[in-house]
Amino acid sequence: MIVDSAVYEGGRRTDSPVEGRPPGSFVWIGLHDPTPDEFESIQREFDLHPLAVEDATEAHQRPKLESFGDMLFLVLKTARYVDPEEVVTIGELLVFCGPDYLITVLHGEPGSLANARQALEADPKRMRYGPTAALHAVLDTVVDDYQPAIDGLQNDVDEVEAELFSPERTNVGERVYKLQRETLQFRRAVAPLVDPLDRLSRGQIDVDEGVREYFRDVYDHVIRAREMLDGIRDLLAGTLQANLAQVSVRQNDDVRKISAWVAIAAVPTAIAGIYGMNFRNMPELRWHLGYPAALLLMLTICGYLYYRFKRSGWL
Repeated sequence: MIVDSAVYEGGRRTDSPVEGRPPGSFVWIGLHDPTPDEFESIQREFDLHPLAVEDATEAHQRPKLESFGDMLFLVLKTARYVDPEEVVTIGELLVFCGPDYLITVLHGEPGSLANARQALEADPKRMRYGPTAALHAVLDTVVDDYQPAIDGLQNDVDEVEAELFSPERTNVGERVYKLQRETLQFRRAVAPLVDPLDRLSRGQIDVDEGVREYFRDVYDHVIRAREMLDGIRDLLAGTLQANLAQVSVRQNDDVRKISAWVAIAAVPTAIAGIYGMNFRNMPELRWHLGYPAALLLMLTICGYLYYRFKRSGWL
């Protein structure tokens, strides 16, 4: 469906119809999950390339920038962090940018494109640059939305580190693995966008000179987002290794404690086993103090062993 549609002339929004828009103006149309039938009329009106239209209706494309004559076709990934579930929800945004139009097709959860439109409408000077200015506003908004999602991941990583090195015996392996998966998925949405923005900022794609410096700013933000995700990914990998090492250390501690208690328990078991044998001729068998002496011997040896194991750190 069409979320918003407007014609802009001289940097300002007008009430002109899309079909009969004045010369020198451009139209900005936003759609959300359109069907092929709904998109057909827009394709005819703006003579959009069939391959780009196919990608826009089917979605599930990787971030890319393609040129079809005087039309640019850009694929972006939107990101939103869901804190209770610790997941990054990835959406898809496809942009058609022509000489007198900008068409955005959003799949998935609605993003903050309305804010981008409002911010650009409040700046008529930039809006005069036409569709490329609107293209920058869309790119800037999508990339800026990456930062809150990255902050959410970073906050969870900090929690995992605190939990990993806490006195409590917890295993954070499953949580770390899930965060690694979300980080990898997020990076796949961000990293391929670096090359298209580099081409836009370097002038390899024909855009207005006044807008090119704005693309350079977005390019810097994408580079920073990718580097932060790389850092989170490496940190999670190190956290997972530390967790495995800690689990191994705890298992060794448990084995040592079990071995120490088994050694202590073996002493009274051995003494009781010897004096429990049914033989007539045994040392001190008829001694009146034999029973308490045996118990005292057991306690003495067990106490000594406990002292030694405790001092060596096994208990």
